[in-house]
Amino acid sequence: MQITWLGHSGFRITIEEAVLLVDPWLTGNPMFPAARRAEALEGATHVLLTHAHGDHASDAAAIAAEKGIPVACIHELSEWLNGQGAQAIGFGKGGTIDCGGAKVTMVNATHSASIDFGGKGLLPAGSEAGFMIAGEGHTIYVSGDTDIMADMGWMGEYHRPDIGILACGGHYTMDMQRAAWAARKYFNFRWVIPCHYKTFPLLAQDAAALRAGLPPGTEVIEHEVLDPIRF
Repeated sequence: MQITWLGHSGFRITIEEAVLLVDPWLTGNPMFPAARRAEALEGATHVLLTHAHGDHASDAAAIAAEKGIPVACIHELSEWLNGQGAQAIGFGKGGTIDCGGAKVTMVNATHSASIDFGGKGLLPAGSEAGFMIAGEGHTIYVSGDTDIMADMGWMGEYHRPDIGILACGGHYTMDMQRAAWAARKYFNFRWVIPCHYKTFPLLAQDAAALRAGLPPGTEVIEHEVLDPIRF
């Protein structure tokens, strides 16, 4: 299994027979090297979207069309994407889909979700979510954009993820200290991968506070864009 950061909240996850592109915002992402786009998309089988905001979903329809692959996301956003010509799989929180042998379950998050038409208005697009991705003996919790929430209690107990991909840059999501508190309180991660940070000056620029707040034995992995982590 491999997890590769695409910058901001984007990830490429190779698991079972799937290559999942999670929130693959590439165009205009200051963290992503545009010349390596083909490398990031090579062999992709599915796009997963946590919500509709442009820094997560704006490239989804184009990538899906280019690669001939489906986009899996919450139902309302899938309906909009289908209307744009994408092949979208709509499902809901608590639902599980099979992606090449990997089991992807949508779970709750607390944020907001809308499509921004370049300052011309907002279109509601369902609600925000996270994912539990299970395969190859691991369960990955992709938090999506969220703050701490009590739902993390049952999510950690029920799904028992060993890898946490946590949005923790602050301002729009949990900050590093809050993410560390949530990880201590609700989960038993072996590895934590921070995201939704470094992209803009407004966000946290390193994960030192996250690392300091986690219990011994929990490894924080701050890796470079397009540098795969193997588990």
